[in-house]
Amino acid sequence: MQKPILCVFLAALTGVGPEGAAFAQQQPGGAAMPQPAPVRAGLIPPRAGHPLSFANTRHIQDLIRAGTLYLTVQDALALAIENNLDVELERYNLEGARTEVARTKGGGTARGLDYSIYEAPPGVGGPLSPLAVNPAAGSATSGTSIPTNALEAGVLGEPLDNFSMTGLVPLSNGTAIPGYDPTLSGLLDFSHQSTPEPFYQSYLTNNLVNNSVTANTAITQGFGTGATASVSFDNSHNSLNAANIGFNPYSLSSLGLTVTQPLVRGFGLNLNRRYIRIAANEQRIASYLFENQLNYTVYGVIRLYTDFVALFEDVKVKQETVKAAEKLLADTQAQVTEGTLAPVELTRANAEVYSTRQDLINSRGLFDEQEAILRRVLTRDEDEQLRGTHILPTDALDIPAQDDVRPIQDLIADAMAARPDINHSRLQMENSLITLEGSRNATRPEVDLVGTLQNNGLAGPATGYQLQQVFAGGYGSALSQVLAHDYPTYAIGVQVTVPLRNRVAEADRARDEVLVKQTQVRYKQLQNLVALQIEDALIAMRRSRASYEAASQARKYQQESLEAEQARFEVGASTAFFVIQYESLLAQAESTEVAAKSSWLKARAALEFATGRLLRDNGVSLDAAQKGTIK
Repeated sequence: MQKPILCVFLAALTGVGPEGAAFAQQQPGGAAMPQPAPVRAGLIPPRAGHPLSFANTRHIQDLIRAGTLYLTVQDALALAIENNLDVELERYNLEGARTEVARTKGGGTARGLDYSIYEAPPGVGGPLSPLAVNPAAGSATSGTSIPTNALEAGVLGEPLDNFSMTGLVPLSNGTAIPGYDPTLSGLLDFSHQSTPEPFYQSYLTNNLVNNSVTANTAITQGFGTGATASVSFDNSHNSLNAANIGFNPYSLSSLGLTVTQPLVRGFGLNLNRRYIRIAANEQRIASYLFENQLNYTVYGVIRLYTDFVALFEDVKVKQETVKAAEKLLADTQAQVTEGTLAPVELTRANAEVYSTRQDLINSRGLFDEQEAILRRVLTRDEDEQLRGTHILPTDALDIPAQDDVRPIQDLIADAMAARPDINHSRLQMENSLITLEGSRNATRPEVDLVGTLQNNGLAGPATGYQLQQVFAGGYGSALSQVLAHDYPTYAIGVQVTVPLRNRVAEADRARDEVLVKQTQVRYKQLQNLVALQIEDALIAMRRSRASYEAASQARKYQQESLEAEQARFEVGASTAFFVIQYESLLAQAESTEVAAKSSWLKARAALEFATGRLLRDNGVSLDAAQKGTIK
């Protein structure tokens, strides 16, 4: 009867093992969580991922014509997604998360993920930006700075660079998990043992020699209930030189099964599969981390490109200012020669020319610095061809006639559902609760049900004794006795271990409960930060819009004032001093208008980032980004 019972017991254990019946992982609300893509397991390990390459994609070569890289903002985003090394790091993080599932299905613990997110460099900033150092050589560069949002100025504190909700202190491992991958072990041993015998009559020899050959094998496997089963097959052949032993040589064989099932500590399917559940969540977390890194990279590239276009337009403003100053110098020279102007006006005109040239040099320098930073963000390696290539932006700083913004309550609700950092932080909280199950279970006593079943066999030469005729034969006879269950041994019992004090487990449980609460606090902090980012971006958009409208009108009236003053100068009713003042005011108004337009565009990007719509609004596909090829 023991064989059918044993088969049923093993079938029950196997049915709940790591490859047994499927079960749905439930969220707190009861909805089934999506399962991750299957990962190869077994004797063939998962691959290490796509090969490493630091070569730029061909896309960048397709945009170069006559030594110039013509770049739209969409081209810049595509190049960054394909080549940016911060994004490439997260692609490997995705592949690392896939190996976690294979590891935990084998009974290992999850090794964890890298939660670091890298921001693109801020660049030198746009015209009149706080990041740009305004030259003091001339008056044409003065103006009003319009910050995109308070995050740029550090008003809201430093942004997160590590999105781990658990902080620096890891949670404890809790109750140990059995190994789900079967382990095969074997032993082959030969021994020669000589024993001195003082009484010759005992074995009819004073040197008892025992030659033995041992061949044992065993297979061990753990199961989802916490049980561990071991099947062992032991064999030995012994030969002695004693002349008075009738059963010599002889063979021993045994086939045994030992099953240990925890009943308290270490019991439970959910408990022992907790790392598999954590690894499944980690796969989803890795996808959200990749999306989060993509958000930061896309946002950074939009900001860099917008500032790059603004600096490009500001260079053109400075060039026009230099032309106007040079024309004024020529006109002043003519009037001084004719005697209609005092020579001091020529000195002022010369000073204005060199002042505007200095402004142009500084503006070009900022443009070149921004170009170098942008090129580095869009490439993996700057080869010789790219190093000599200049970038020419082809998009203009265009803003719509009016803002189309929904109520802030709707924007916050969308952000809480769509932002990847909110989503992966929620999963991290769930993982911390899953881990807490293990630390709480580790405080319980050990109560194990232990069952053993073994069949034995013995065989040797027949020497005429009736008792020995049953065991006559060689190794085959012993093996047949084992398979026929002629000499079974079985036992079942309960093993109890109750620690009188268990301060380590109790401290781990208490610490893990504190860490879980800290995780929940950090999650609330993140929610508050998201709401603040949205509100701040809305304020920045309103401020930038008002500043642009004022700057546009100021530029228009300054242009009219300059034209009127130039007309007076041409008829001798004004001096170069007043014309220089109006030229400086016009240059200031034009730079302020450019800065206001770029600020509005960056504020809109900040709002898209804060609400989790940045990728969708810019046509970025997550699947294509993960593959690293953008059409």
